[in-house]
Amino acid sequence: MLKIGSVIDGKYKILNEIGHGGMSNVYLAINERANKPWAVKEVRKSLNRDFNLLRQSLIMETDLLKKLRHPNLPSIIDVIDSDENFLIVMDYIEGNTLERLLTEEGAQSQEKVADWALQLCDVLDYLHTRPAPIIYRDMKPSNIMLKSDGSVVLIDFGTAREFKEKNVADTCCLGTNGYAAPEQFGGMGQTDARTDIYCLGATMYHLVTGHNPSEPPYEIYPITEWNPGLSTGLERIIQKCTQKNPQDRYQTVRELRYDLGHYADLDVQAQQKYRSRLRLFGAAAGISLVCAAGGMGFLAAAGRKQGDEYQQMVHMAEISADPIEACRIYLDAAAIDDGRPEAYHGFYRTAVEDGVFSDEEEALFLKLGISTHRYLQNFQKKNPGGYADFCYEMGNAYWYYYEHEENRQSRAVSWFQTAMGYYGNDSAKEVEYKRCKLYVELGAFYKNVIASQIEGTDAGMYGDYWQSLTELKALNDAEPDRELITLRIYREIATRIVEYSKYFMEDGVPGDEILSMLGELEEDMEQMEQGATSATQQEIEAIRWIIGGARKMVRSTYSVKGFSVSNGGQT
Repeated sequence: MLKIGSVIDGKYKILNEIGHGGMSNVYLAINERANKPWAVKEVRKSLNRDFNLLRQSLIMETDLLKKLRHPNLPSIIDVIDSDENFLIVMDYIEGNTLERLLTEEGAQSQEKVADWALQLCDVLDYLHTRPAPIIYRDMKPSNIMLKSDGSVVLIDFGTAREFKEKNVADTCCLGTNGYAAPEQFGGMGQTDARTDIYCLGATMYHLVTGHNPSEPPYEIYPITEWNPGLSTGLERIIQKCTQKNPQDRYQTVRELRYDLGHYADLDVQAQQKYRSRLRLFGAAAGISLVCAAGGMGFLAAAGRKQGDEYQQMVHMAEISADPIEACRIYLDAAAIDDGRPEAYHGFYRTAVEDGVFSDEEEALFLKLGISTHRYLQNFQKKNPGGYADFCYEMGNAYWYYYEHEENRQSRAVSWFQTAMGYYGNDSAKEVEYKRCKLYVELGAFYKNVIASQIEGTDAGMYGDYWQSLTELKALNDAEPDRELITLRIYREIATRIVEYSKYFMEDGVPGDEILSMLGELEEDMEQMEQGATSATQQEIEAIRWIIGGARKMVRSTYSVKGFSVSNGGQT
């Protein structure tokens, strides 16, 4: 065992033991020069008879992780192979495993489990889409660390392998009973992405029910048999993930991720509710189908009736004094005719009218059917242009109006990506296409910047980010969006100048260029003040206060480092 207080490789001082198993111990260490904590995994050769085989596994694990860069994966910093032990120095992840959480608290809420599963889908999608796809093969609660900020990290790559397209089977059978897919035990061909989907499904089952699939009764039952209050939508997802035949599971993690993001829409009760509404509104159409032999006039009448009901509901939504009720009516109208754009766009306008896309409005959007496969796919097929515009609007709703600051960009990006796919072939939507492209670039920056800072690979990111911000403002200056969106673009620029001033300087962004931008923002807001509402005036005053701080930050940062603010160059 490593001694507390000893220094490894002249750099890593061992502080204390933080975990141990049958084959290894894990220690907290610190690099005193860099004042940064690390985790050191020690595998002692004397305790392992088949150390050469284990060593090969460890080398494979470290080689795999060295190639990977993802915020939900640990980074390998150093590998030390001595006569007595094999040491792996990696990121120190402060938190507990989900296995320990289960031991201490029991079954977890389905909302938490769905959120963790979405994060794990992101990392699995990253692994599966590498040039040489990586199959993890050992997803389980003990291999998932939960950090204090709610994010999870996938650890222990000892059983992972690169997918070999020409192989007909794995070279060895590895995995954990109960969580492992049937094909991991041989006789069913090579493990692939669907294997990880099975393991994730079994893990979700354990987390949400508290029943370990590797213990009696060794079965993955429908989760509502353990707890009737759980979502039948989530139950369907877990059941599909854990089918014995890989062909019957989700075929890609992206398919699974979409359903997990909308699991409430799959609830049996919700679907019955949708069907009852459709029966009510579509009664005339049903009668006309039964009586089709009596003539096509009934069908035409049913179509007119459906159109009348749609228009009536849109009108009711437009005159409703209650924004939530208006949103609900718009979504009901979309359920009657999912190919017409008015209800979709009406929902967006109403949801953002007060400046906030709220939890309640998002819940309506997710639960009342507009976000299910069927409605969106039908809208996409029947009205591609309207569908693209709605995706663009929902991107804006999340980016500028969503009330949860920490999630807004990540939720918006997928909508902008979809809209961009349509706008790229439409010359009339050139400006919208450019906006979408910039939002995707900015979203990638926000997603990766913290992990890159930790790894020390963020140099050069801030100059590109600044360029994207200035391009977004220029596009909006040429064709302004809503007044509130314009002001929030200004707020974003001023806020990020305060936050990243030092990094902008290091990436070569001239100081006078930044100060000039701040001046432009103030001039633009002076023009907006003419006839401004009290809410707009409050927003302008708040941005002015941020600009004052940003200007001080730029002058201080550039002068302290020996740069001239007047020309951005070194004096």
